[in-house]
Amino acid sequence: MASKWQQLQSKACHASQFVAKHGSVYYKQLMEQNKQYIQQPPTVEKCNLLAKQLFYTRLASIPGRYEAFWKELDGVKNLWKSRQELKVEDAGIAALFGLECFAWFCAGEIVGRGFTFTGYHP
Repeated sequence: MASKWQQLQSKACHASQFVAKHGSVYYKQLMEQNKQYIQQPPTVEKCNLLAKQLFYTRLASIPGRYEAFWKELDGVKNLWKSRQELKVEDAGIAALFGLECFAWFCAGEIVGRGFTFTGYHP
């Protein structure tokens, strides 16, 4: 067990040295490659403006998403009306989608309990 700890400590030390040596070069390269996304001047006002633009852009997209939802729902209704002609593949996809929804529900429950499987923290 002690040898595993020494190996882990050694690897962490090497990783730390690598980041200390090459981190600034990587940062500069990353900033240079993505300079078209950097807003000038970098002020609080500019950040607030960008946050408001993002919020209202998302808000403006709601009607389009609403329309897409109802089109999708109409497609599901038509599929349900002609369920006698339903293929096994379509039923399998629907079952997998339901299983995925249930899995996300379970994951949300676990996260909500503070990443415990048995119960809630007091």
